[in-house]
Amino acid sequence: MEWVDILLSIFLGIGLAAAVGFRVFLPLLVMSLAAHYDVIPLNESWQWMGSLTAVITLAVATLVEVAGYYIPWLDNALDTIAIPLAAIAGTAVMVATVTNLDPIITWTLAIIAGGGTAAAVQGNTTAIRLGSTATTGGLANSVVSTIEAGTSTVLAILSIFVPVLAFVCVLLIFFGLYKFYKKLRKKRNTTG
Repeated sequence: MEWVDILLSIFLGIGLAAAVGFRVFLPLLVMSLAAHYDVIPLNESWQWMGSLTAVITLAVATLVEVAGYYIPWLDNALDTIAIPLAAIAGTAVMVATVTNLDPIITWTLAIIAGGGTAAAVQGNTTAIRLGSTATTGGLANSVVSTIEAGTSTVLAILSIFVPVLAFVCVLLIFFGLYKFYKKLRKKRNTTG
């Protein structure tokens, strides 16, 4: 039964890492709340994430981040720092949630699956926002921000309560991105 727990903790970490790619602090807040109310176990060295201090700090950071994405010039500025922050936060959520594994395996998984997933998702959301800014002069950026925040929230909550479904959603997100870029590349090859 231990391997099932390990697999679920990996799915939880990957789901949260993908959610971090949409909004950096929101999934950390959801994870912190879940740990605070003993919904999910965290690695021993990450128990502090469930403290009331962590919950309050992450709640403030989440409010500032979400509000910042609704300010037209600030949203693109936030995107410039969001990719490295997402990679770090994606790695952190993976390390915090993966339990009962050797530290070398945990950190390797965290860097590749956690940090990589978060950075890949964040990179694509940055590209979408740049496209929105270029095509609408930034008028549609608030819609993009709302969709990103909503997706981050849903994915983070799914990760906590139904990690397998969250993992499937992450796979679907990456499959959709693959199909989109494949179609874009094909279109570019036929026109150029």
